[in-house]
Amino acid sequence: MPTYEYKCETCGIRFERWQRITDEPLQRCPECEGPVHRVPHAVGIVFKGSGFYCTDHRSSSSTGTGSSRDKAGRDSTDTKADKSDEAKPEKKD
Repeated sequence: MPTYEYKCETCGIRFERWQRITDEPLQRCPECEGPVHRVPHAVGIVFKGSGFYCTDHRSSSSTGTGSSRDKAGRDSTDTKADKSDEAKPEKKD
């Protein structure tokens, strides 16, 4: 359950309450019954795994705009497969 911090607009006290995310925010101060509002806080984000930094698992050829392409607009990795799949000339007897 998340902990929310509230601040009273009348007396200025700050207090915390454990609430479910689906619960309605508190409306009244427990001390003076004045109106309260939630105090926003920065949230810590943790990135786990590889690929979050420009130095992670990058080769020197990947510094460009993406995969290298030949004149026909195909990926360079596709050209090897295309050459092996090309039709071979028929042998004449």
